[in-house]
Amino acid sequence: MPANGLFAGHDWRVSPAPFPLGADLAEELETLGRVLLRFYAAVNLLYRQSAEGKQPAWIAALLDQGKPARLLQLQRAPAFKNDLPRVIRPDLLLTDHGVRVTELDSVPGGIGLTAWLNQVYSRLPAATDGQNSPAPASARPDAGAVIGGADGMLAGFASIFGDARRVHLVVSEEAATYRPEMEWLCTQPGLTHHATRSGSFTGFADGDAVYRFFELFDLANVPNAQAIFELALAGRLRLTPPPKPVFEEKLLLALLWNRNLRAFWHQHLGQGFFERMLRLTPYTWAVDPAPLPPHAAIPELDLTDWQQLKTLSQRERELVLKVSGFSPQAWGARGVYLGSDLSHADWSAAVDGALADFPTSPYILQRYEKPKRVEAPWFDFARAEVVTMPGRVRLCPYYFVAGEGDAARAKLGGVLATICPADKKIIHGMTDAIFAPCGV
Repeated sequence: MPANGLFAGHDWRVSPAPFPLGADLAEELETLGRVLLRFYAAVNLLYRQSAEGKQPAWIAALLDQGKPARLLQLQRAPAFKNDLPRVIRPDLLLTDHGVRVTELDSVPGGIGLTAWLNQVYSRLPAATDGQNSPAPASARPDAGAVIGGADGMLAGFASIFGDARRVHLVVSEEAATYRPEMEWLCTQPGLTHHATRSGSFTGFADGDAVYRFFELFDLANVPNAQAIFELALAGRLRLTPPPKPVFEEKLLLALLWNRNLRAFWHQHLGQGFFERMLRLTPYTWAVDPAPLPPHAAIPELDLTDWQQLKTLSQRERELVLKVSGFSPQAWGARGVYLGSDLSHADWSAAVDGALADFPTSPYILQRYEKPKRVEAPWFDFARAEVVTMPGRVRLCPYYFVAGEGDAARAKLGGVLATICPADKKIIHGMTDAIFAPCGV
């Protein structure tokens, strides 16, 4: 392990080998970045056209709810008009029917962790025949089988800053858990002109680049945020991700499913990409308390009022309620409620909270796609042996976007598998989870 660790105050279970993916799934992940980049570009256009009156006004109004005026000015500023996040990380649940996209993260943790895991597991020694003799070549693990290889994450991260001479990774106190992995990144070959900075750093120079590793809801606790934004507005800094809260909203997946926007998605994603996104994304609703006409119903649910969500039986509540974004509850496993796992009283309270918070922090509702059960090995250091754990898996591929405009391309740098014990209903980084890079 690096001397200062990777996640402050956080441990995980260690896998003896990369988490294996079949060739078809590996190929799907390899090509998914192109689809997600196109989706982000379409979202950017949809929001901009809505704000300009060329698309229905309700779209921008929904995405703008709860945001301060200055942040909306930045989001609509001409200087950031075409800017998209340069790192795209979907959360994918591995189900019996393939992977499902449950969230998209444009300010993800885990970049340094996955880079380190890829390095370490790419260097695994050749297998032996059990008697400390080298096994036949055909039985040895192939180091190239780690997706992205030893340096795919490092090269991908370096590529997003173009020709900037210095790169500042500004990490907020709220994201301090991830500071060690960012500090480790800055020690690696090819990234030695990168440095981790706090929210009080002010030594930026013209032509530098800044990686914004803080959420936009947390700007009050990042003293240098406004200076960074002003320098980027003036073209003096290269900033990613841009200060556009639209890309931190889970509501985007509800808009994908909205039939009023089907023609837009067909036009700007293309039929193939649009159908692929629908196939991969669980049905998602925006939880808007506005009353429906008495003869109307919420699609797929056949409810005429969101209050009726509380009357569903536990079996009917294979649904996940979660805050969309711009909230301290919008990351990790916070602000997430699995209906089938809650009592009627707790589920009702969660629904009431979501409806009450709509003006400032809208929620989405999503069909719960149960992750498949896998048997995953990990090394128990207390017992000094490899043991097997029944688990469920979240895959996090990291796509790095290099190039400008139509020449921009999203390249897969690596894939992190988080395997939680099978009795855990919501998969996230926890001490009992196995963290491993993925291989083919």
